[in-house]
Amino acid sequence: MTDSTYNVMKPQDGVPIKAWTRGVTVEEAAQKQLLNVARMPFIYKWVAAMPDVHWGIGATVGSVIPTRGAIIPAAVGVDIGCGMMAVKTSLNASLLPDNLYGIRQAIEKAVPHGRTDNGGKNDRGAWREAPPSTLAAWGTLQERFERIVEKYPKLNHAQRINHLGTLGTGNHFIEVCLDEAENVWFMLHSGSRGVGNRFGTFFIELAKEDMRKWMINLPDADLAYLPQGTDHFKDYVDAVHWAQDYALLNRQLMMQNIIAAVRNSGLTPEFNATVEAVNCHHNYVTWEHHYGENVLITRKGAVRAREGDMGIIPGSMGARSYIVRGKGNAESFCSCSHGAGRAMSRAEAKRRFSVADHIAATVGVECRKDEVVIDETPMAYKPIDAVMEAQKDLVEIVYTLRQVVCVKG
Repeated sequence: MTDSTYNVMKPQDGVPIKAWTRGVTVEEAAQKQLLNVARMPFIYKWVAAMPDVHWGIGATVGSVIPTRGAIIPAAVGVDIGCGMMAVKTSLNASLLPDNLYGIRQAIEKAVPHGRTDNGGKNDRGAWREAPPSTLAAWGTLQERFERIVEKYPKLNHAQRINHLGTLGTGNHFIEVCLDEAENVWFMLHSGSRGVGNRFGTFFIELAKEDMRKWMINLPDADLAYLPQGTDHFKDYVDAVHWAQDYALLNRQLMMQNIIAAVRNSGLTPEFNATVEAVNCHHNYVTWEHHYGENVLITRKGAVRAREGDMGIIPGSMGARSYIVRGKGNAESFCSCSHGAGRAMSRAEAKRRFSVADHIAATVGVECRKDEVVIDETPMAYKPIDAVMEAQKDLVEIVYTLRQVVCVKG
């Protein structure tokens, strides 16, 4: 069954699924996950699937899950508060050096990225000694963190401070981009790092333990939930909101260091970097008002797109990205996609593509071109143009960006 703007799936024993996936392939595993979520008894109205929807743990990446009376920790995931930040500068492309390797090198020196030493004290993706700006930022989070770990000591992550202001690995990135007028933008993608991962993992397991204790059968064990009114529900909400604040601050600190690094590189003239800025989550849960009720909205790989909301929808290492403005589409619970969405697993991308393929796909982009980043090659993602076409009633495009520098963990 189709509507003019979205596809509709109607399971026999659950709420409908409204999927903005016209013209975009959705794999069978993702469809099954959407149907499983729709069967949960506390889903409010329907589930909304974005055009970048693909298989995840428990719930699909690229879904919007409204709930009353319960929350599913795995639907938020372990990269709590993961999201995007972009800043438009007063620089023009003509003011960048012909060879951009120096710019990439300056950014890589300024922002710890990657992971070594199993994340231990010699991890190159963490600060060896956190700078004063990071320590000051941590001070705004410390009291709430201490209250959380006092009750749950296992949540005390050793790198909680040394990860603040760092990029991470996987699909996290920093880019220098150009818009249609050749204005220079800085853009980055990251979340709540190791401490957020620990929070997410812990509460997912706690929810599973509760399900076993109460002998509740689920269509998927990863859909274990925390009922509202329980201590575990309240504690998770406190923890997840703290991790979301950590993620927001993490992106702000990185952006400050990126701007300073490029300014101090000697490779560009002086510039202003506060012309326009967007900082938005796409893995999070929050209270929102929809259809006359206050409900919990979990966006797992989705961006809030109320009317006038600014958002960021990145492509891949060799594809366009978009700065968008929300249209406030109520049926999507005022949401849009968080990116292009993976077309295949990381293992499949490594099996299918070569370094030569990756080099060809990233022509004109100053980035790593080795076997380590094959799983992030542009061909591993859905076509961003098709994704944007499928959600044209959710957002309008304000800027179209193409990257010229990409830093990966």
